[in-house]
Amino acid sequence: MSRPRKTSGTVYPRKDSAFWWISYRNREGRRVQESTGTTDRQEAERFLRQRLDARDDGMLPTILASKNLTFGDWADWFLENRSKPPFRSENTHIQNLNAVRILKPTFSNTLLLDITSEAIEDYLRRRLSEGRRCRTKLGVQHRGRVKPSTVHQEFRVLRRMLNVAIKQKRLTSNPCAAVEFPASVSRTTRKPHHMTASEQERIEMVAPNYLKHAVVIISEMGLRPYKELMPMKKSQVDLENLLVHIPDSKTPSGVGDMPMTESARQAFKARIDETPGSDYLFPALRKGGKKPYVGSLKKVWRSTLHRAGVSYFSLYELRHTFASRLSAGGVSDHFVTQMLRQGDSEVFKRYSQAKLNMMREALARLDRQANQHQSISVTSRPN
Repeated sequence: MSRPRKTSGTVYPRKDSAFWWISYRNREGRRVQESTGTTDRQEAERFLRQRLDARDDGMLPTILASKNLTFGDWADWFLENRSKPPFRSENTHIQNLNAVRILKPTFSNTLLLDITSEAIEDYLRRRLSEGRRCRTKLGVQHRGRVKPSTVHQEFRVLRRMLNVAIKQKRLTSNPCAAVEFPASVSRTTRKPHHMTASEQERIEMVAPNYLKHAVVIISEMGLRPYKELMPMKKSQVDLENLLVHIPDSKTPSGVGDMPMTESARQAFKARIDETPGSDYLFPALRKGGKKPYVGSLKKVWRSTLHRAGVSYFSLYELRHTFASRLSAGGVSDHFVTQMLRQGDSEVFKRYSQAKLNMMREALARLDRQANQHQSISVTSRPN
């Protein structure tokens, strides 16, 4: 009978290296030899135990595959293969580019396996104490402090990158999971605006026709303005059956058919009648543009709000108005989430601002003297 193989591994020196080396066998029985990168015997033995534990847990192939992978190399792979369309929208790709540009100076040369939660928290605290970089005619200047929401966006991109590394078998766990963001983001994030009926009347009165129709459609159907409504073609609109087909959306749950209200139907019909000869409901206002449809409404939206005497809020917040009006009408939270076509039901909490008014109405019905009323159900004592 042959001798059983030694599975514990060994630590040994090599003549051509100043570091200790280890030798052990993987699950398939093949010998693995690698340098520990240390001249301390105890550190080398601890390194061997970590490799053996990873082998027993089935994580050894992942660790060896990413042993020499730096964050900079992984960031380049992520931006090229998981950040661009069709995986993410063009705007999301731009946000990822900006975040990676700020993350690289700190983590670029760090091995992916060596990124710890402590290093991430140190980075977040340092970023929150830095000045905001502003480009002026005199050059880049630091003014004020970086907003926590800006740093939190960088943290979200980092967490996403490391989650993809886990799926690609480059990491065994995400160090971001043990990180607590050292500032409150909710206090610096502006509360979404709920457009009132009087504000909508003033906006529609001074807005150009195409913007007025967009306001009606978004507030009546909750469509995403730049991802779903502006690129919409006339062939997607079924006025007879009061349906709109959405072939592409931000989330998979956003793809499908969406019913329309009568006000939305009138707005869609007006767009079709006012744009003869174009396949798009909102064709580009100028010829020779990059897109055959209206790509941005930011300037005209800001000027329209100014003329209407309404404080500025983004056009996207009309989706909040749509959700709030549904909630105020008694529609259940679950169904409102389906109407918003969101993948996460938690997002609904940010959209429905009218629920606060509904709570106030419920509190107004409190009978503070209810315990003093004589109960009509009490039977009289027999004589």
